[in-house]
Amino acid sequence: MDRKITFGQKIADDVARFGGSWTFIITFICFMGAWMALNVLKPFGIVFDKYPFILLNLVLSTLAATQAPLIMMSQNRASDYDRLQAKNDYNVNKVSEEGIRLLHTKLDHLVQQDQSDLLEIQKLQTEMLASLTKQLVSMQEEQARLVGQIEKMRRSEENA
Repeated sequence: MDRKITFGQKIADDVARFGGSWTFIITFICFMGAWMALNVLKPFGIVFDKYPFILLNLVLSTLAATQAPLIMMSQNRASDYDRLQAKNDYNVNKVSEEGIRLLHTKLDHLVQQDQSDLLEIQKLQTEMLASLTKQLVSMQEEQARLVGQIEKMRRSEENA
């Protein structure tokens, strides 16, 4: 909520904050107890609200009648604030989702590009492996031929 709160809204918030506190509850219980004690015990001989406590009932009704709308006004402001915050969260989530979707698309593109590159590399490695295998076979054959010649030479030297 970018705008400044009005005097009435500030009063409503303060009344709601105080009316929902333990300070208010304890103070109000003490006030009602003192009211009833003064009117029942008559310490100064003065009674301003006899036993059914009609004046106290009027005070309580007036307090409830004024406090309830003020608390509701404060709750409405809190609800408006929550609604704006939820809308802002939704917009942030929407932008984040779009960013994630874009990153996912880029990642998919990279994976597909890498996959074709990896297939090409695998093909080259397979060709190199086949070439190395042929060379190894050729070298083994050459080695076997040379070993055979060396043995022939040894036998001919032994016979000679």
